[in-house]
Amino acid sequence: MKRLALAGVLLALTACAHEGYLHAPVAEAAAVPDPKEDRSVYLGLIQRMQQEGAWYASLAHIDAYRHRYGDNPQLRALQAEALRRTGQTEAAATIYRGLLKGPQAAAAWHGLGLIAAAAERPGEAEDALARAVALEPLNVDYLGDLGFHRLREGEGMQARAPLTQAAELAPTDTRAIANLALWTLLHGDASQAEAMMRQAALPEATRGEIYRLAGSLRNARPRATQARSGDSGVADAPNTRRGAIPAPPSMLQRFGGAAAPTQENTP
Repeated sequence: MKRLALAGVLLALTACAHEGYLHAPVAEAAAVPDPKEDRSVYLGLIQRMQQEGAWYASLAHIDAYRHRYGDNPQLRALQAEALRRTGQTEAAATIYRGLLKGPQAAAAWHGLGLIAAAAERPGEAEDALARAVALEPLNVDYLGDLGFHRLREGEGMQARAPLTQAAELAPTDTRAIANLALWTLLHGDASQAEAMMRQAALPEATRGEIYRLAGSLRNARPRATQARSGDSGVADAPNTRRGAIPAPPSMLQRFGGAAAPTQENTP
């Protein structure tokens, strides 16, 4: 099964699907907070565990938090993310669906989009990821996962905007630059992509994974995506593979170089 997000390296060099970056080594689980500490401190501990990849430990602390302080939408969103990350997708989806009308709606749509992408339901994934971006247009993770999903589906022109927005909003973010470099390899200029990766000081292993993934996407047959309405029909295969798409001018100015010539390119 294909994974969204430069799974393992980019989108956990998601994202979207995307799963998206390089993570720091998992640290030892932090100690249980002192009972005198307030709930925000405890919630911060759970978030830090998840940032470090301690998903199972975070689930245990979510249960402890709920026992001590009760439930809230943010806690349920963290629980759904941990369940998704540990392969418990049905349970995660149930929680996400219960959050669609509250303050965690963007996170819920994002999670549902990643679940749909991993399950090879591209139309559903596109709709959910786009809803997440519409609700939180400055969220770099959501932009990256939407762009990567579109890139994986062969929709290069549609992938361009969210991937460029992510890179401009977070110019030092490893995943944002890696995703845009991948896009540039597929639809623009290899030398420009190399300049991006070099200036961002991406590790050699990460750069190698970007080239590997680019080759994999080039060799993949164009995927016919589901109709956006979510029915069982099939839309026309993406046609962005017919020619190169110039790299975004803002990125060319930032990393140097000229726009790629419009020439036959079949990623």
